Order: sequence, then structure tokens, then C-alpha cells
Amino acid sequence: MNVDRAAKQPSLDPKMWPQITDETMNELKTLPRPYTVVILKIGPNFSMNPETMKIIREHGRRNLSMRAAGLMSIVCPVADGGQVTGVGIFNEGDPSLVSQIMSNDPGVKAGVFTFEAHPTRIFPGDCIPFRPGEGHRVGFL
Repeated sequence: MNVDRAAKQPSLDPKMWPQITDETMNELKTLPRPYTVVILKIGPNFSMNPETMKIIREHGRRNLSMRAAGLMSIVCPVADGGQVTGVGIFNEGDPSLVSQIMSNDPGVKAGVFTFEAHPTRIFPGDCIPFRPGEGHRVGFL
């Protein structure tokens, strides 16, 4: 099945969505491969003071470095004031390996963040589409 995933405004009306047959579901269910999703949460030392903000900046720098190195596909800060501060999708299917990587995160080491690592399965090639008019810096972001 070829589904056009180009950046366009999707309809919110389910009647306008492509119909997925049992045959299509059976075909697609064989495609996902294992990844790890990380849920980042505020830790006991979380605050907005200047020292903590420096740690948070280095945490962000590390995430972008892992993204550029191909370890992470999705870096998703969450800024709604709740307990969850971010979500990341690692290109590694073993949550224990990802937990080792995350345990060395400067924010986790400082108690600014805690995290959970969960196994998941994702269709290879899934991504967040660009919105119309957004650019893309080739090779990195």
C-alpha cells in the first residue's frame, strides 16, 4: 500500500482517511522493527535556577549529538509544565542498553531528570513531516 505522507494538512474527519483492509494490516504488521522510547521526567533536583539551566542545556546538546550520530531519531522536548519533560526514540531495540546511555546523561546524573526506557516497534522510515515552507539543514537538522 502506498500512502502519501507528504506535509499537508490532514483531515480530522475519519471518513476522509484511507481505508485499511485486513490484507493491508497483515502486510504492514510484519514491517515494524524494535526501537526504544525514553520518557524523561523531572527529577528531585529539577529547578529553573541558572546552574540547573546549564545542565539542561548540556543535556540538550548531548541529545542533538546522539541525533546527529544516528543513535536517536526523535528528540521531543515537552514543555507543558507537567512531570514529563521529554520523549526520545532511540534506534536501539534493547531498553537496557538505552538505559546505560541515559544513565550517563548530565541531567540524569545531576538528578534534574529521571527516565523510563520502554521497548516499542515502529515502522522504519516513519518520521515527523516538515510543515509547508519549513526548511531542512542537510546532514544534521
